[in-house]
Amino acid sequence: MGMTMTQKILAAHAGLDSVKAGQLIRANLDMVLANDITGPVSINEFEKAGFDGVFDKSRISLVMDHFTPNKDIKSATQCKQCRTFARKFDIDNFYDVGEMGIEHALLPEKGLVAAGDAIIGADSHTCTYGALGAFSTGVGSTDLAAGIATGQAWFKIPEAYRFILTGKPQKYVSGKDVILHIIGMIGVEGALYRSMEFTGDGVANLSMDDRLCIANMAIEAGAKNGIFPVDQVTKDYMAGRVNRDYTVYEADEDAEYEKTFEIDLSKIEPTVAFPHLPENTKPISQVEDIVIDQVVIGSCTNGRIEDMAAAAEILEGKRICKGVRGIVIPATQSIYKECIKRGYIDIFIDAGCIVSTPTCGPCLGGHMGILAEGEKCVSTTNRNFVGRMGHTSSEIYLASPAVAAASAIAGKIAGPESI
Repeated sequence: MGMTMTQKILAAHAGLDSVKAGQLIRANLDMVLANDITGPVSINEFEKAGFDGVFDKSRISLVMDHFTPNKDIKSATQCKQCRTFARKFDIDNFYDVGEMGIEHALLPEKGLVAAGDAIIGADSHTCTYGALGAFSTGVGSTDLAAGIATGQAWFKIPEAYRFILTGKPQKYVSGKDVILHIIGMIGVEGALYRSMEFTGDGVANLSMDDRLCIANMAIEAGAKNGIFPVDQVTKDYMAGRVNRDYTVYEADEDAEYEKTFEIDLSKIEPTVAFPHLPENTKPISQVEDIVIDQVVIGSCTNGRIEDMAAAAEILEGKRICKGVRGIVIPATQSIYKECIKRGYIDIFIDAGCIVSTPTCGPCLGGHMGILAEGEKCVSTTNRNFVGRMGHTSSEIYLASPAVAAASAIAGKIAGPESI
Protein backbone atom coordinates (compact mmCIF):
# COMPACT_ATOMS: atom_id res chain seq x y z
CA MET A 1 0.00 0.00 0.00
CA GLY A 2 1.32 3.43 -0.98
CA MET A 3 1.71 6.41 1.31
CA THR A 4 0.41 9.98 1.31
CA MET A 5 2.72 13.00 1.48
CA THR A 6 2.18 13.32 5.21
CA GLN A 7 2.87 9.63 5.82
CA LYS A 8 6.09 9.77 3.79
CA ILE A 9 7.40 12.76 5.73
CA LEU A 10 6.58 11.19 9.08
CA ALA A 11 8.07 7.83 8.09
CA ALA A 12 11.32 9.50 7.05
CA HIS A 13 11.53 11.47 10.30
CA ALA A 14 10.88 8.32 12.30
CA GLY A 15 13.57 6.41 10.41
CA LEU A 16 11.02 3.95 9.01
CA ASP A 17 10.52 2.62 5.50
CA SER A 18 6.77 2.97 5.74
CA VAL A 19 3.95 3.85 8.13
CA LYS A 20 0.18 3.40 8.10
CA ALA A 21 -2.76 5.30 9.55
CA GLY A 22 -3.17 4.78 13.29
CA GLN A 23 0.45 3.80 13.88
CA LEU A 24 2.29 5.49 16.76
CA ILE A 25 5.74 6.84 15.97
CA ARG A 26 8.47 8.96 17.51
CA ALA A 27 9.76 11.44 14.97
CA ASN A 28 12.72 13.79 14.79
CA LEU A 29 11.84 17.47 14.40
CA ASP A 30 13.22 20.18 12.15
CA MET A 31 11.65 23.14 13.98
CA VAL A 32 9.99 23.73 17.35
CA LEU A 33 7.98 26.93 17.77
CA ALA A 34 6.40 28.88 20.62
CA ASN A 35 5.10 32.40 21.15
CA ASP A 36 4.73 34.82 24.05
CA ILE A 37 1.61 33.04 25.36
CA THR A 38 2.58 29.40 24.94
CA GLY A 39 6.33 29.92 25.40
CA PRO A 40 6.19 30.64 29.14
CA VAL A 41 4.01 27.56 29.76
CA SER A 42 6.46 25.40 27.80
CA ILE A 43 9.43 26.91 29.64
CA ASN A 44 7.76 26.13 32.98
CA GLU A 45 7.26 22.51 31.90
CA PHE A 46 10.82 22.35 30.57
CA GLU A 47 12.18 23.45 33.94
CA LYS A 48 9.77 21.27 35.92
CA ALA A 49 10.99 18.21 33.99
CA GLY A 50 14.57 19.05 34.94
CA PHE A 51 15.86 19.60 31.42
CA ASP A 52 19.11 21.54 31.36
CA GLY A 53 19.72 21.99 27.66
CA VAL A 54 18.01 22.40 24.28
CA PHE A 55 18.37 19.92 21.43
CA ASP A 56 19.48 22.49 18.83
CA LYS A 57 19.46 26.25 19.35
CA SER A 58 19.07 26.82 15.60
CA ARG A 59 15.89 24.75 15.39
CA ILE A 60 13.89 26.53 18.07
CA SER A 61 11.86 29.65 17.31
CA LEU A 62 10.39 31.95 19.95
CA VAL A 63 8.24 34.72 18.46
CA MET A 64 6.80 37.49 20.62
CA ASP A 65 3.71 38.27 18.56
CA HIS A 66 0.48 37.95 20.52
CA PHE A 67 0.68 40.77 23.08
CA THR A 68 3.57 42.84 21.76
CA PRO A 69 4.43 45.61 22.11
CA ASN A 70 3.50 44.51 25.62
CA LYS A 71 0.01 45.67 26.47
CA ASP A 72 0.14 45.22 30.25
CA ILE A 73 2.29 43.94 33.12
CA LYS A 74 1.28 40.31 32.64
CA SER A 75 2.22 40.30 28.96
CA ALA A 76 5.48 42.08 29.76
CA THR A 77 6.30 39.40 32.33
CA GLN A 78 5.58 36.61 29.84
CA CYS A 79 7.86 38.15 27.22
CA LYS A 80 10.58 38.71 29.81
CA GLN A 81 10.49 35.02 30.68
CA CYS A 82 10.95 34.12 27.00
CA ARG A 83 13.77 36.65 26.61
CA THR A 84 15.55 35.22 29.63
CA PHE A 85 15.23 31.66 28.30
CA ALA A 86 16.43 32.72 24.84
CA ARG A 87 19.52 34.38 26.31
CA LYS A 88 20.28 31.46 28.61
CA PHE A 89 20.34 28.94 25.76
CA ASP A 90 21.50 31.34 23.03
CA ILE A 91 18.43 30.65 20.88
CA ASP A 92 19.15 31.77 17.32
CA ASN A 93 15.56 32.46 16.27
CA PHE A 94 14.24 34.76 18.97
CA TYR A 95 12.05 37.56 17.58
CA ASP A 96 10.95 40.48 19.70
CA VAL A 97 9.73 44.04 19.11
CA GLY A 98 11.42 45.52 16.05
CA GLU A 99 12.22 42.12 14.55
CA MET A 100 9.17 40.03 15.14
CA GLY A 101 6.17 39.41 12.97
CA ILE A 102 3.15 37.18 13.31
CA GLU A 103 4.82 33.78 13.73
CA HIS A 104 3.15 31.87 10.89
CA ALA A 105 3.98 34.60 8.40
CA LEU A 106 7.45 35.19 9.80
CA LEU A 107 8.90 31.66 9.73
CA PRO A 108 8.17 30.98 6.03
CA GLU A 109 9.33 34.48 5.12
CA LYS A 110 12.68 33.92 6.83
CA GLY A 111 13.18 30.47 5.33
CA LEU A 112 13.08 28.74 8.71
CA VAL A 113 10.65 26.09 7.45
CA ALA A 114 10.86 24.21 4.17
CA ALA A 115 9.46 21.38 2.09
CA GLY A 116 9.77 17.97 3.73
CA ASP A 117 10.23 19.32 7.25
CA ALA A 118 8.51 18.02 10.37
CA ILE A 119 7.48 20.95 12.57
CA ILE A 120 5.58 21.37 15.82
CA GLY A 121 4.43 24.54 17.46
CA ALA A 122 2.54 25.39 20.62
CA ASP A 123 -0.04 27.20 18.50
CA SER A 124 -2.84 25.50 16.63
CA HIS A 125 -2.16 27.37 13.38
CA THR A 126 1.29 25.83 13.04
CA CYS A 127 -0.36 23.77 10.30
CA THR A 128 0.29 26.81 8.04
CA TYR A 129 3.63 25.42 6.85
CA GLY A 130 1.96 22.58 4.99
CA ALA A 131 1.66 25.13 2.18
CA LEU A 132 5.38 24.50 1.58
CA GLY A 133 5.00 20.72 1.45
CA ALA A 134 5.98 20.23 5.10
CA PHE A 135 4.28 18.31 7.90
CA SER A 136 3.45 20.86 10.57
CA THR A 137 0.99 20.73 13.41
CA GLY A 138 0.08 22.33 16.71
CA VAL A 139 0.81 20.62 20.02
CA GLY A 140 0.36 21.31 23.72
CA SER A 141 2.95 23.17 25.74
CA THR A 142 4.12 20.00 27.52
CA ASP A 143 4.82 18.27 24.22
CA LEU A 144 6.61 21.40 23.09
CA ALA A 145 8.80 21.42 26.20
CA ALA A 146 9.86 17.86 25.39
CA GLY A 147 10.47 18.89 21.79
CA ILE A 148 12.69 21.79 22.85
CA ALA A 149 14.79 19.44 24.98
CA THR A 150 14.89 16.32 22.80
CA GLY A 151 14.05 17.40 19.25
CA GLN A 152 11.45 14.64 19.06
CA ALA A 153 7.70 14.17 19.37
CA TRP A 154 5.18 11.34 19.39
CA PHE A 155 2.55 11.20 16.64
CA LYS A 156 -0.30 8.97 15.61
CA ILE A 157 -0.23 8.70 11.82
CA PRO A 158 -3.41 10.40 10.58
CA GLU A 159 -5.90 9.15 8.02
CA ALA A 160 -5.99 11.39 4.97
CA TYR A 161 -8.61 13.29 3.00
CA ARG A 162 -7.79 14.30 -0.56
CA PHE A 163 -9.12 17.56 -1.99
CA ILE A 164 -8.83 17.63 -5.77
CA LEU A 165 -8.87 21.28 -6.86
CA THR A 166 -9.74 22.17 -10.45
CA GLY A 167 -10.37 25.41 -12.31
CA LYS A 168 -9.26 28.96 -11.65
CA PRO A 169 -10.69 31.28 -8.98
CA GLN A 170 -12.81 34.22 -10.11
CA LYS A 171 -11.65 37.80 -9.58
CA TYR A 172 -11.76 38.72 -5.88
CA VAL A 173 -11.81 35.04 -4.83
CA SER A 174 -8.77 34.13 -2.73
CA GLY A 175 -7.45 31.28 -0.63
CA LYS A 176 -9.61 32.53 2.26
CA ASP A 177 -12.77 31.99 0.24
CA VAL A 178 -11.58 28.52 -0.80
CA ILE A 179 -10.93 27.31 2.73
CA LEU A 180 -14.12 28.89 4.10
CA HIS A 181 -16.03 27.12 1.32
CA ILE A 182 -14.40 23.79 2.27
CA ILE A 183 -15.05 24.25 6.00
CA GLY A 184 -18.64 25.18 5.23
CA MET A 185 -18.90 21.98 3.20
CA ILE A 186 -17.39 19.50 5.69
CA GLY A 187 -17.82 21.29 9.06
CA VAL A 188 -15.47 22.24 11.88
CA GLU A 189 -15.01 18.57 12.82
CA GLY A 190 -15.22 17.29 9.26
CA ALA A 191 -11.53 16.41 9.05
CA LEU A 192 -10.92 15.61 12.72
CA TYR A 193 -7.33 14.33 13.15
CA ARG A 194 -7.07 13.84 9.39
CA SER A 195 -4.46 15.12 7.02
CA MET A 196 -6.04 17.44 4.44
CA GLU A 197 -4.01 16.92 1.26
CA PHE A 198 -4.68 19.37 -1.58
CA THR A 199 -4.00 18.20 -5.13
CA GLY A 200 -5.23 18.72 -8.67
CA ASP A 201 -4.61 21.07 -11.57
CA GLY A 202 -6.26 23.92 -9.69
CA VAL A 203 -3.38 24.11 -7.21
CA ALA A 204 -1.29 25.82 -9.91
CA ASN A 205 -3.82 28.67 -9.89
CA LEU A 206 -3.26 29.36 -6.19
CA SER A 207 -0.44 31.66 -5.10
CA MET A 208 1.80 30.84 -2.17
CA ASP A 209 -0.12 33.36 -0.06
CA ASP A 210 -3.35 31.56 -0.99
CA ARG A 211 -1.85 28.22 0.02
CA LEU A 212 -0.50 29.54 3.31
CA CYS A 213 -3.99 30.82 4.13
CA ILE A 214 -5.67 27.51 3.24
CA ALA A 215 -3.19 25.39 5.20
CA ASN A 216 -3.46 27.83 8.12
CA MET A 217 -7.17 27.13 8.50
CA ALA A 218 -6.99 23.34 8.13
CA ILE A 219 -7.24 23.24 11.93
CA GLU A 220 -10.63 24.98 11.67
CA ALA A 221 -11.90 21.79 10.04
CA GLY A 222 -10.37 19.80 12.91
CA ALA A 223 -7.47 18.54 10.78
CA LYS A 224 -4.12 17.38 12.12
CA ASN A 225 -2.45 19.14 9.22
CA GLY A 226 -3.00 20.54 5.74
CA ILE A 227 -0.45 20.00 2.98
CA PHE A 228 0.17 21.03 -0.63
CA PRO A 229 2.35 19.41 -3.29
CA VAL A 230 5.70 21.02 -3.98
CA ASP A 231 5.58 22.65 -7.42
CA GLN A 232 7.39 25.51 -9.12
CA VAL A 233 5.41 28.06 -7.10
CA THR A 234 6.73 26.44 -3.92
CA LYS A 235 10.29 26.23 -5.17
CA ASP A 236 10.26 29.85 -6.36
CA TYR A 237 9.04 30.96 -2.92
CA MET A 238 11.76 29.03 -1.10
CA ALA A 239 14.51 30.19 -3.47
CA GLY A 240 16.56 32.88 -1.75
CA ARG A 241 14.85 32.15 1.58
CA VAL A 242 15.76 28.58 2.47
CA ASN A 243 19.55 28.25 2.62
CA ARG A 244 19.73 24.50 3.21
CA ASP A 245 18.84 21.31 1.43
CA TYR A 246 15.24 20.19 1.57
CA THR A 247 13.39 17.07 0.45
CA VAL A 248 10.38 16.98 -1.82
CA TYR A 249 7.88 14.21 -1.04
CA GLU A 250 5.09 13.12 -3.36
CA ALA A 251 2.10 10.95 -2.58
CA ASP A 252 2.18 7.49 -4.14
CA GLU A 253 -0.34 6.81 -6.89
CA ASP A 254 -1.85 4.06 -4.76
CA ALA A 255 -1.92 6.13 -1.56
CA GLU A 256 -5.02 5.43 0.48
CA TYR A 257 -7.44 8.28 1.21
CA GLU A 258 -10.39 7.88 3.53
CA LYS A 259 -12.40 10.42 1.50
CA THR A 260 -11.90 12.37 -1.71
CA PHE A 261 -13.54 15.71 -2.49
CA GLU A 262 -13.58 17.46 -5.86
CA ILE A 263 -13.78 21.25 -5.82
CA ASP A 264 -14.08 23.52 -8.86
CA LEU A 265 -12.37 26.76 -7.83
CA SER A 266 -14.15 28.69 -10.60
CA LYS A 267 -17.50 28.14 -8.91
CA ILE A 268 -16.54 29.56 -5.51
CA GLU A 269 -17.85 33.03 -4.62
CA PRO A 270 -16.41 35.41 -2.06
CA THR A 271 -17.50 33.67 1.15
CA VAL A 272 -18.37 34.86 4.66
CA ALA A 273 -18.44 32.75 7.84
CA PHE A 274 -21.17 33.93 10.21
CA PRO A 275 -21.01 33.75 14.02
CA HIS A 276 -20.07 31.70 15.90
CA LEU A 277 -18.28 28.99 13.90
CA PRO A 278 -16.15 29.00 10.74
CA GLU A 279 -18.52 26.41 9.25
CA ASN A 280 -21.45 28.87 9.19
CA THR A 281 -20.64 30.06 5.70
CA LYS A 282 -22.61 31.90 3.04
CA PRO A 283 -21.59 33.07 -0.42
CA ILE A 284 -21.63 36.86 -0.63
CA SER A 285 -24.63 36.73 -2.97
CA GLN A 286 -26.72 35.34 -0.11
CA VAL A 287 -25.62 37.84 2.55
CA GLU A 288 -28.30 40.37 3.46
CA ASP A 289 -27.69 43.79 5.02
CA ILE A 290 -25.59 43.40 8.17
CA VAL A 291 -24.37 46.71 9.57
CA ILE A 292 -20.89 46.53 11.08
CA ASP A 293 -18.82 48.49 13.60
CA GLN A 294 -15.28 47.35 12.81
CA VAL A 295 -13.10 45.73 10.18
CA VAL A 296 -9.78 43.97 10.87
CA ILE A 297 -7.43 43.13 8.00
CA GLY A 298 -4.41 41.12 9.12
CA SER A 299 -3.47 38.02 11.18
CA CYS A 300 -1.48 34.86 10.43
CA THR A 301 -4.27 33.98 8.00
CA ASN A 302 -4.49 37.16 5.92
CA GLY A 303 -1.73 39.63 6.79
CA ARG A 304 0.58 38.89 3.84
CA ILE A 305 1.46 41.21 0.96
CA GLU A 306 -1.23 39.88 -1.40
CA ASP A 307 -3.79 40.49 1.34
CA MET A 308 -2.57 44.06 1.77
CA ALA A 309 -2.68 44.51 -2.01
CA ALA A 310 -6.26 43.25 -2.22
CA ALA A 311 -7.39 45.63 0.50
CA ALA A 312 -5.50 48.56 -1.01
CA GLU A 313 -7.07 47.98 -4.42
CA ILE A 314 -10.56 48.27 -2.92
CA LEU A 315 -9.78 51.18 -0.58
CA GLU A 316 -7.76 53.37 -2.95
CA GLY A 317 -9.40 56.75 -3.42
CA LYS A 318 -12.29 55.91 -1.08
CA ARG A 319 -13.22 56.50 2.56
CA ILE A 320 -14.51 53.89 4.96
CA CYS A 321 -18.03 54.44 6.24
CA LYS A 322 -18.44 56.90 9.09
CA GLY A 323 -18.79 54.96 12.32
CA VAL A 324 -16.70 51.99 11.10
CA ARG A 325 -13.28 51.42 12.64
CA GLY A 326 -10.78 50.09 10.11
CA ILE A 327 -7.69 48.31 11.48
CA VAL A 328 -4.95 47.05 9.14
CA ILE A 329 -2.10 44.89 10.48
CA PRO A 330 0.71 43.81 8.13
CA ALA A 331 1.94 40.44 9.38
CA THR A 332 5.70 41.16 9.42
CA GLN A 333 8.09 44.08 9.36
CA SER A 334 9.10 43.13 5.81
CA ILE A 335 5.48 43.20 4.66
CA TYR A 336 4.99 46.53 6.46
CA LYS A 337 8.00 47.99 4.61
CA GLU A 338 6.72 46.68 1.28
CA CYS A 339 3.36 48.31 1.98
CA ILE A 340 5.17 51.60 2.50
CA LYS A 341 7.09 51.21 -0.77
CA ARG A 342 3.94 50.44 -2.71
CA GLY A 343 1.98 53.30 -1.19
CA TYR A 344 -0.50 51.05 0.58
CA ILE A 345 0.01 52.72 3.96
CA ASP A 346 -1.03 56.07 2.48
CA ILE A 347 -4.08 54.40 0.92
CA PHE A 348 -5.11 52.82 4.23
CA ILE A 349 -4.66 56.00 6.25
CA ASP A 350 -6.30 58.22 3.63
CA ALA A 351 -9.26 55.83 3.65
CA GLY A 352 -9.65 56.36 7.40
CA CYS A 353 -7.98 53.20 8.68
CA ILE A 354 -5.23 52.83 11.25
CA VAL A 355 -2.14 50.70 10.57
CA SER A 356 -0.62 48.68 13.42
CA THR A 357 2.80 47.21 13.99
CA PRO A 358 2.73 43.43 13.36
CA THR A 359 0.76 41.67 16.10
CA CYS A 360 -1.87 38.96 16.56
CA GLY A 361 -3.63 41.57 18.70
CA PRO A 362 -7.38 41.56 18.07
CA CYS A 363 -7.56 38.03 16.61
CA LEU A 364 -7.56 36.44 20.05
CA GLY A 365 -9.14 39.36 21.89
CA GLY A 366 -5.72 40.55 23.03
CA HIS A 367 -5.47 44.21 22.10
CA MET A 368 -5.61 46.64 19.13
CA GLY A 369 -9.30 46.14 18.41
CA ILE A 370 -11.37 44.59 21.21
CA LEU A 371 -15.12 44.52 20.58
CA ALA A 372 -17.70 45.92 22.98
CA GLU A 373 -21.12 44.49 23.80
CA GLY A 374 -23.22 43.90 20.70
CA GLU A 375 -20.62 45.11 18.18
CA LYS A 376 -20.15 43.41 14.82
CA CYS A 377 -16.81 42.98 13.05
CA VAL A 378 -15.74 41.70 9.65
CA SER A 379 -12.34 40.12 10.21
CA THR A 380 -9.78 38.35 8.05
CA THR A 381 -8.75 36.24 11.04
CA ASN A 382 -9.45 32.52 11.41
CA ARG A 383 -11.89 32.08 14.28
CA ASN A 384 -15.21 33.62 15.19
CA PHE A 385 -16.04 31.79 18.42
CA VAL A 386 -18.17 33.42 21.12
CA GLY A 387 -16.11 36.16 22.78
CA ARG A 388 -13.09 35.55 20.55
CA MET A 389 -12.46 39.26 19.94
CA GLY A 390 -14.03 40.73 23.04
CA HIS A 391 -17.48 40.81 24.60
CA THR A 392 -19.42 37.56 24.48
CA SER A 393 -22.32 39.28 22.76
CA SER A 394 -20.13 40.68 19.96
CA GLU A 395 -20.17 39.04 16.55
CA ILE A 396 -17.33 38.19 14.16
CA TYR A 397 -17.82 37.57 10.44
CA LEU A 398 -14.81 35.92 8.80
CA ALA A 399 -13.98 37.02 5.27
CA SER A 400 -11.20 37.77 2.80
CA PRO A 401 -9.32 41.10 2.73
CA ALA A 402 -11.27 42.13 -0.39
CA VAL A 403 -14.63 41.54 1.30
CA ALA A 404 -13.41 43.17 4.53
CA ALA A 405 -12.26 46.30 2.68
CA ALA A 406 -15.49 46.52 0.68
CA SER A 407 -17.50 46.11 3.89
CA ALA A 408 -15.55 48.90 5.57
CA ILE A 409 -16.55 51.26 2.76
CA ALA A 410 -20.18 50.12 2.66
CA GLY A 411 -20.64 50.09 6.44
CA LYS A 412 -22.19 46.66 6.07
CA ILE A 413 -21.04 43.27 4.77
CA ALA A 414 -20.53 43.74 1.06
CA GLY A 415 -18.79 42.12 -1.88
CA PRO A 416 -15.95 43.83 -3.75
CA GLU A 417 -17.98 43.93 -6.95
CA SER A 418 -20.53 46.18 -5.24
CA ILE A 419 -18.02 48.93 -4.45
